[in-house]
Amino acid sequence: MSKFWSSIVHQLDPYTPGEQPKGTNLVKLNTNENPYAPSPKALAAIEAYAGDRLRLYPDPNATDLKKSIADYYGMSINQVFVGNGSDEVLAHIFQGLFQQSKPLLFPDITYSFYTAFCGLYKINYELIPLDNDLTINVSDYVRNNGGIIFPNPNAPTGCLLALNEIESLLKANTESVVVVDEAYIDFGGESAVSLVNYYPNLLVTQTLSKSRSLAGLRIGLAVGHPDLIEALDRVKDSFNSYPLDSLAIVAGIAAFTDVDYFKSTCERVILSRVVWQESSHKWVLR
Repeated sequence: MSKFWSSIVHQLDPYTPGEQPKGTNLVKLNTNENPYAPSPKALAAIEAYAGDRLRLYPDPNATDLKKSIADYYGMSINQVFVGNGSDEVLAHIFQGLFQQSKPLLFPDITYSFYTAFCGLYKINYELIPLDNDLTINVSDYVRNNGGIIFPNPNAPTGCLLALNEIESLLKANTESVVVVDEAYIDFGGESAVSLVNYYPNLLVTQTLSKSRSLAGLRIGLAVGHPDLIEALDRVKDSFNSYPLDSLAIVAGIAAFTDVDYFKSTCERVILSRVVWQESSHKWVLR
């Protein structure tokens, strides 16, 4: 500890990333990295862009990337926010939307960065216990709150909350923002993005680190009502107007347009979860 630190630094309990071993030819399950390469179109886009243009600043709004995401989900560009990895997107959400007088609610077993953000931004929160089968019980979230956030599927449990249950949660919490963190949705489940146009308090976050194999480029996104997106833009532009570099932007665009490759690698990851259980002599979902 240093006498030069701000007082809040002494109070922080920082998030600890998964260990990054130096060996090669590893599938690091502790960080859930995709074992398959990024889209060939994404790699080609990076190679084509690299050169003299790197002396120029990137588009601070990443407009073309937002358009690709909006087109993919059938949304408008003003419903899309992008940032330097989903962790930065989440950080802006915690600062811009969750600093409320009432407590933020999230599961007691979930992504451990949530408590770190609450410490950093001095957000009061309540941990909601999971049911005995490790699932989220929507009825437990029908109480006064300053916001709700949970991963879907939840991490590290892997349990999925069905879309109709998310809709019930939204209907019961119309006065607070509900954030569905979909880092792993492409490996099983239906995205809540389909509900965005019906619920102005819904914000869905995703990442290109997992299903699109671009963890090294740090691309995260949020989809929601334009009012929520505007709040995130205001926070971003008060912190860092250029969160995404040019190579990340062009690779992200290519990754969202290469739908066939994306579906193929997702299917391969999903199939790898099915294993032979010797004791019962059958294939089971791991």
